[in-house]
Amino acid sequence: MSTRSLSKGCFVFKPSPKKRKVSRTTADYFREGNSDLEDSELRFATCQSLQKQVKSETEQIEEELNEQLFDNLVSFLRRSHSAFQEKTTEWTCRMKSREIPTAALVLGVNVTDHDFTFRSLSEVLQNNVTPYIALLEAKDCPGIKNLMQKLLGQLMNCCIDVDSSEEEDYEQVSRNRVRCSMTSLINWYESATKRTDSETPGKKRTSSRHWQSPPVVVIFKDMESFTTKVLQDFVVISSQHIGQFPLVLIFGIATSPMIIHSLLPHSVSSLLCIELFQSLSCKDHLSTIIDKVLLTTQFPLKLSEKVLQVLINIFLYHDFSVQNFIKGFQLCIVEHFHSNPLSILCCQLEEAKRRVNSLSHNQCENVRRLPSFRRYVESQVSEKQIALLTADSSLKEAVRKLLEDLNVYHENYFPILRCLHVFVSSLPKYPLGKQIRELHCACLENRVWETEEYESSLQLARMLNKSDLVTMLQKCVEILVSSPGREFDEIVEKLKEFLTQFQKLEEAFQERDESISPQKELQKKTNLFHLQKTLLELKESRRSKKLTKFETLRFEVVDYIDSLVRCYLVPADHKTLHEIVYFNTASVLREHLNAAPRIALHTALNNPYSYLKSEALKSDGGSISNKAPDICIAYKLHLECGRLINLVDWLEAFSTVVTAAEGPTADAASSDQVDDVIQYPFSFLSQIWHSTAYRISVRFLECSFLCTDKQLQEENKTTNLSSLNVMKMSQEWIT
Repeated sequence: MSTRSLSKGCFVFKPSPKKRKVSRTTADYFREGNSDLEDSELRFATCQSLQKQVKSETEQIEEELNEQLFDNLVSFLRRSHSAFQEKTTEWTCRMKSREIPTAALVLGVNVTDHDFTFRSLSEVLQNNVTPYIALLEAKDCPGIKNLMQKLLGQLMNCCIDVDSSEEEDYEQVSRNRVRCSMTSLINWYESATKRTDSETPGKKRTSSRHWQSPPVVVIFKDMESFTTKVLQDFVVISSQHIGQFPLVLIFGIATSPMIIHSLLPHSVSSLLCIELFQSLSCKDHLSTIIDKVLLTTQFPLKLSEKVLQVLINIFLYHDFSVQNFIKGFQLCIVEHFHSNPLSILCCQLEEAKRRVNSLSHNQCENVRRLPSFRRYVESQVSEKQIALLTADSSLKEAVRKLLEDLNVYHENYFPILRCLHVFVSSLPKYPLGKQIRELHCACLENRVWETEEYESSLQLARMLNKSDLVTMLQKCVEILVSSPGREFDEIVEKLKEFLTQFQKLEEAFQERDESISPQKELQKKTNLFHLQKTLLELKESRRSKKLTKFETLRFEVVDYIDSLVRCYLVPADHKTLHEIVYFNTASVLREHLNAAPRIALHTALNNPYSYLKSEALKSDGGSISNKAPDICIAYKLHLECGRLINLVDWLEAFSTVVTAAEGPTADAASSDQVDDVIQYPFSFLSQIWHSTAYRISVRFLECSFLCTDKQLQEENKTTNLSSLNVMKMSQEWIT
């Protein structure tokens, strides 16, 4: 195809269909590095199935947590809408003051979770209240004109349930032809509601779930980011037309409701009828997710103590985002199934037993290499050891038994963990933590009964009063009764026996005749001999320190709970085959979720092959390849210099490296004059700008290479700037 033309133009060459690369699927990336294709496909299918289960469960939990909040918002909209529809006195009074019903929705500082909350809220309102909903963000609304365009655009494109006959009569109004004003919005709303109300009585109304004359809900997702002028203008304009159509505002607030009065003056905020709504705390949200997703036997994959601690630390010290925590857990699922060949057994128990029968010899060898299985083999007799190490059938039989034991361990572990949390969560100073996740990490890390915090908790538990102790025992009975554990019948009977004994002590105390204590006898009139005898009895009783029946029973309860902890809360890494169901590679997770930008930038600039994977970028040691990107060449030359760098030398060294492959023609060129293309501002200027360590270098390059600013040309008559002048200019620029 010829590109000659009388006029300059842009010529497009479409690639041949035969040369087009076939797009790779997620399964193709998952299978990279896996030698056994059938094994990788099974692992990928299991991973996808588990991902879907986790996503479905977390979404259901979040819906349940937000249900009360959304119900309150719907009730608020119903009150506002009924007042508008019925034209009551309250609404008339409100109309005189031109107040707009406004919901201040405080969601917290976990801004990354707000999108999911607003999407869920929008779905609830669209399904039950109104189809006219607009979600506005500050980045799309720098001015009142942009806000009105965005508002009208979303409202006019919203889906309205009408009959097919009405769809034919309906003409979509292009927002480009509509003048974006409040009058246009009112006219559109009147026409839209008339179209919906003009249905024939014989036809079934498809939009019956929506209210009659549904309100227009405008949601400001990030109110703090909106400019004051935009909010003021919109509120003032809307208040002047609030009597012509029902408008409701929802302010998404991340900090405090006082931000409304900070952004809006009193003359504007007085036009809003504000009602406050508070969402669930992100910490409570996280505790619920951990309790219902991680601390159950519903999902076969478990997290080790270090991995769970990484996710919790990122949540507490970075973003408070529950969505990011869930994504981190999903990343753990992918990493576990991708890196662990035996993850095909990380599934439900019955399915895992069936997969054990189809294990190949190589997979059996992978089982034999597990450290926990090696310890198990060493604990067996010699004949059993030989069978496990040589016969695959004996190995498969042992693996089935061990997987069943591991499943029973988890069924017993989580209920006993919750029982222990009931006892330690109300102790002074919380020696083992206030949240169950802290107790869970302590139990996974080592034998919790060997720690000082546990001993301190036992001492405090031995001083609990009767009412607290009875309440804790009742909660433990409820937990164990509702758990799927097979060994809890005897434990429940024992705890009920303790409760019965406490009840008998209470009845005996109430029915006991009030006998006169020695202290009361001292108050009576008595002689010297009787007084001396009474004092000796008091002294003797204090020396003996005889425990009461309640104290004895309290000690028995605490000792029994201690025995349950020592029996069932053994760390997971002490169990055989725990590597199959536990993801413990915390370093990989930390590298993905909590990476160090400085190290990543240095690696990318110093060794671009590590990211680009191009064979032409491979270099030996400290050599510099001219095939590398300009930014990498300049960076490696920069590393060869000391504290100060001469910009002319830097430019000449860069030119030498770039033109190294041109041969003798490059040497023939004048060394005093550098090619304009090479001297042109490097493409790495904008990238270096984001690195604090090289901001000064950017200014150096701008001053020496560009020289397009007249002021710089006047200040620097020559392009060969000395290091001293450059440092001085950079210091002035920084200040």
